[in-house]
Amino acid sequence: MSEVVLPAETNPLGKLLGGHVMHLVDVTAAMAASRHSNSYVVTASVDYIDFRNPVNVGEIVILKSQVNRVFHTSMEVGVKVFSENALTGEKKHTTTAYVTFVAIDQFTKQPKPVPPLIVRTGEEKRRWREAGERRKARLALRFKKRRE
Repeated sequence: MSEVVLPAETNPLGKLLGGHVMHLVDVTAAMAASRHSNSYVVTASVDYIDFRNPVNVGEIVILKSQVNRVFHTSMEVGVKVFSENALTGEKKHTTTAYVTFVAIDQFTKQPKPVPPLIVRTGEEKRRWREAGERRKARLALRFKKRRE
């Protein structure tokens, strides 16, 4: 997904608002999750978002998402955000995020199983493995908070 950064989406310094980046990340990740699961999806958690470089007014913001791992009814999606200067062509990696979605049955509105993810390349296998590690940490934190 890509769009040009307009002044209404920037702060007084002419930089894209972090909240707007988070919105774009959620939308882009939801598209990948929905396409993989062939269903409606809801955001369950955002484990990580890292703002590395600002995106300036007038630049193009480019978001790329990929399902990293499927569990049962949930899936983790990784999103990378880039900026591109339309005049020079210079590109920068600006943001990385990991978002978890749950697939929802359109009739019952309840979670539904997601088709397995086929991982072939070394990169896909690495992302799959790391998504499992993040899930363990996320669930440990969730259950720790419930006990407190």
